[in-house]
Amino acid sequence: MKILYATSEAVPFCKTGGLADVAGSLPPALAAEGAQVAVILPMYQKVKEKFGGQLKFLCYDYVNLAWRHCYCGLFSLERDGVTWYFVDNEQYFNRPDLYGYMDDGERFGFFSRAVVRMLPHLAFWPDVIHCNDWQTALVPIYLKDDGAREDRYRSIKTTLTIHNIEYQGRYGQNTLGDLFGLDHGWAEDGTIMMDGDVNLLKGAILCADAVNAVSPTYANELKMAYFAHRLDGIMRQCGYKLSGVLNGIDMKRYDPAGDEHIAARFSVADMAGKSVDKAELQKLMGLRQEPNVPIVGIVSRLVSHKGLDLICEVLHDMMELPLQLVVLGKGDQKYEEFFHWAAQQYHGRMAVRLDYNESLSMAIYSGADLFLMPSKSEPCGLSQMIAMRYGAVPIVRETGGLKDTVQPYEAWRDAGNGFTFANYSSGDMLHVIREAVYLYKDYPDAFARLRRRGMECDFSWGRSAKEYLRIYAGITGQAWPPVEEAAPTAEEPAAEAAPVEEVPAAEPVSVEESAPVQETPAAEAAPVEAVPAAEPAPAEEPAPAQEPVKKPRARKAAAKKPAAKAAEKADGTTEKKPAVKKPAAKKAAAKKTAEKKPSVKKTAAKKTKDQAE
Repeated sequence: MKILYATSEAVPFCKTGGLADVAGSLPPALAAEGAQVAVILPMYQKVKEKFGGQLKFLCYDYVNLAWRHCYCGLFSLERDGVTWYFVDNEQYFNRPDLYGYMDDGERFGFFSRAVVRMLPHLAFWPDVIHCNDWQTALVPIYLKDDGAREDRYRSIKTTLTIHNIEYQGRYGQNTLGDLFGLDHGWAEDGTIMMDGDVNLLKGAILCADAVNAVSPTYANELKMAYFAHRLDGIMRQCGYKLSGVLNGIDMKRYDPAGDEHIAARFSVADMAGKSVDKAELQKLMGLRQEPNVPIVGIVSRLVSHKGLDLICEVLHDMMELPLQLVVLGKGDQKYEEFFHWAAQQYHGRMAVRLDYNESLSMAIYSGADLFLMPSKSEPCGLSQMIAMRYGAVPIVRETGGLKDTVQPYEAWRDAGNGFTFANYSSGDMLHVIREAVYLYKDYPDAFARLRRRGMECDFSWGRSAKEYLRIYAGITGQAWPPVEEAAPTAEEPAAEAAPVEEVPAAEPVSVEESAPVQETPAAEAAPVEAVPAAEPAPAEEPAPAQEPVKKPRARKAAAKKPAAKAAEKADGTTEKKPAVKKPAAKKAAAKKTAEKKPSVKKTAAKKTKDQAE
């Protein structure tokens, strides 16, 4: 199976969020399962700076976007069993940041157009193009549009993954033709229009062959108005092709036993390094060196759907507990200002870095004891998986992927891998934070077992890759995994049964015999089964026909039954014969019946004649 993965970012080339982690890990996992995989993404300035010397120039072409005739270069790189393609256009992508520009619609409209028009220059013609979020949402639409004129595009199936439905790619209705180069028919039939605007994600949901969310719970939540941001009706309409596949993490990259980015390595068997990492984090962030006080870590974008309102409401109550708080992230100004002010109020017990730093985030994962994610909505979330991998017990709200990955701690049976709360309530959040802190302080052995269960969880991409391959197989009609093709030949009974089915005489006889056997069980069961009683015979008679292993018996029955049936037709009788009789008595009874039958028929014929006269 040939898969082209289209994304706007991917680790290790460029990253702003969880999409990059998924795009960097899923394609190699698909390749490891035997699929032929390539990834295509824009060639940003950051990509050139880090990997420019490793990229190979393949070709260039021109891509038409409405009235624009744009240059499009194509570079490639082989890595982790995957071919990585980079679309080059300096006007659109030679910028310091990936997003946040006023012409983002045009930039990613060009990228989506380039993905479709540059297909002839790739190493293979894909069976499936896997698109991600609104930045590549135009790919399924352009494939449908071009497929009306060129047959070759009709063979390509598309899958759309929704990482966060809040970002939909909405633009004014005038952009349909002037910016994206689409006919007005796309607006008139309602495919791409919503609330008077062009909605790229809506169009992709309707045009894609399969749609999936990044966790099973999030897939169900998308059918609800609270989570779907006005697309709940579309999601319910497309429920037949909607599924949820839980994201994974790179288990080799996020391994505390081999991570070179942390101060000291540790593992489930030897947790000594965890204390060293905790002390290093306290030193790095300017916190008090208190080894017996739990550190609560937050690594997040500072935006409303991350549940930061709950933290703002009860921060003072949280800081009354024996804990230290570390916050890393950037986002909305109101949250940045609040956390900056709070850090000054609780100097030595609370530290904030309004930035995103990969090395600092790993220091928090490895040094923190608890990890807080009170999200209002969370499609999947990778931070809680990474935190558990590094021995930081998560405290999460039960939504999206958080609910699918974190099982609540149950003291009565010593189960679970974290702490959870269901309601979006600051009081509920504060309650479970108190439980977590006091479990750490008062029951260190129970906390250690809880931490260990989290570290032992399997969040690898292998499981998710298999689920995606099943989705691809469902829309392409290709058998996957290939092992299933050999399954029928491995079943010995099926192999032996084949010759019996191929014999033309045996198959019709077995079908025709089933009814007479039920109607006159004694007549046919007695000659074949001989001694057994008359009533058990019907139950035992079908057994030889159903067991293909007993070939000689099946053939013998098939040979005798036509003769028995022919005799029955000649006699013209269906009356029951005595089942328990000696052979001589049977012969006499059979002879007597044979002699009397014609006279019965004759008498009946005579009566009919007399009545007619």
